[in-house]
Amino acid sequence: MSAPSGAGKTSLIKALMEQDERVEVSVSHTTRPQRPGEAEGVNYFFISTDAFNEMREAGAFFESAEVFGHLYGTSLVQLESRLSDGADVILEIDWQGAQQVRKLLPDSAWLFILPPSLDALKARLQARGQDEERTIDIRMRAARDEISHWDEADYLIINDEFETALEALQALVRSLRLRTGQQQSALQDLIEDLLA
Repeated sequence: MSAPSGAGKTSLIKALMEQDERVEVSVSHTTRPQRPGEAEGVNYFFISTDAFNEMREAGAFFESAEVFGHLYGTSLVQLESRLSDGADVILEIDWQGAQQVRKLLPDSAWLFILPPSLDALKARLQARGQDEERTIDIRMRAARDEISHWDEADYLIINDEFETALEALQALVRSLRLRTGQQQSALQDLIEDLLA
């Protein structure tokens, strides 16, 4: 899932996970400082730039990108473990990471969340109270670049009304579970009986 900062992807994912126990979000590694209220291993794994680069060089990341001067990466071991356990894993990543995932895992689905307007996006960033006005201006400039990649995604949700956006996200998850590849292993015995 990709979106500009403030579009609501984290809130949507959190609400989805509260309602659907099969859905999990991958916890990324990052070099950015920990914000108040964030928990190690829950929001991110906070590591040094040197440690991140060592992990990247060792091939420990499924995807990685630099965003706002900080490095972010999805652990390959963690992702493979969650997928093998049958979880529906959401990667909360920017467009750079999503492009990498698309190449490495063509069967993945890329969802892009858009805000209803740039004014609404700025108001959301200000309401979070996490960033100085200068940082918000930087995020707003970066939002245009992020948004310019919307048409590379497979699915698009506009987060204007939160409940409507959440319903669309729930419907998408349900439909993705019905894909043939997802159903194949679960229904193998039935399919063999039907074809016998």
